[in-house]
Amino acid sequence: MRKDNVKIIIWGLGSMGKGMAELLLTKKGVDIVGAVARGEKIGKSMYEHLGMEKGNRKDVIMGSYEDIITEKAADVVLICTDSFTKDVFDKCKFVMEKKINVITTAEEMAYPQAQEPELSKKLDKIAKENGVTVLGTGINPGLIMDLLVITLTGACYDVEHIEAKRVNNLSPFGPAVMHEQGVGLTVKDFNEKNESGKLAGHVGFAESVNMITDALGWKLSDKVKLSKSPIVSNVYRKAPNAEVQAGDVAGVNMLGYGYVDGELKIEMIHPQQVEPQLEGVETGDYIKIKGNPDISMAINPEVPGGIGTIAMCVNMIPQVINSRPGLKTMIDLPVPRAIMGDMRDLIED
Repeated sequence: MRKDNVKIIIWGLGSMGKGMAELLLTKKGVDIVGAVARGEKIGKSMYEHLGMEKGNRKDVIMGSYEDIITEKAADVVLICTDSFTKDVFDKCKFVMEKKINVITTAEEMAYPQAQEPELSKKLDKIAKENGVTVLGTGINPGLIMDLLVITLTGACYDVEHIEAKRVNNLSPFGPAVMHEQGVGLTVKDFNEKNESGKLAGHVGFAESVNMITDALGWKLSDKVKLSKSPIVSNVYRKAPNAEVQAGDVAGVNMLGYGYVDGELKIEMIHPQQVEPQLEGVETGDYIKIKGNPDISMAINPEVPGGIGTIAMCVNMIPQVINSRPGLKTMIDLPVPRAIMGDMRDLIED
């Protein structure tokens, strides 16, 4: 058993980072040794920000990344700030050059080689040069519409077609996700932003589809095709980080298609919105595999996106520490599992 506690720094204390801090404080054998923040948060106690009692723990004063992230100051930095590889690249680089492993919630980082092959090569090179690992993960991409799909195909002789559908509630997520999904916009503004390419919608279909095809040995014949349309609310809705008037946009219906040798092999269906229950929408996760044998899986209600993302990042800490250096994805590392004991027991000597 490792003697000293696993040391974690959290970069970004929005909805996801705050949740990770709260979860880590319930775990054995792990310490939060730093928190990177901006603006008026700098200089304040992390415990004050969390609204939690410090107890007998050493205080954690939030600061800038330059002050908090020094060489080997932690085992892992959890980066909870961005969605896109190009935006989180410099942060990952900074951390890895301080000889510290990285886990990031950036959706594209779940399989960055899908859309950013050159940046992926650079990340892998930097990680190996510094003897560390970098992983992007979360609930989706990271588990529900890719790793879980891949795992289920392990029971198949062959696979002809895959359909993954996730009907989820966006309410637990922060302002950045609300902005990406167009939550609260008028239909006119949504359509204008969509047409001009200023609306991201769900980030991760290209990553999920490429993870699945690479894992199965399929070769995509074209880029993953995407479409998005507004989910218009008939009622007033209020979430922690968004407000939607009746007639405005409560979320986005995302569709993704992966073709192999010109044949549609993978379909992704992902309607996501704030407070769907207000209009009788039941959430859930569904996977259908046509093959030998056919497989159909349903989870009702959905695995909650906020809780799931927080848990995935925290629960992958031992796997990342134990990993050989480099850029890794969820198909490279041992499967995630809840950490109910002492985290130090999971760290290899």
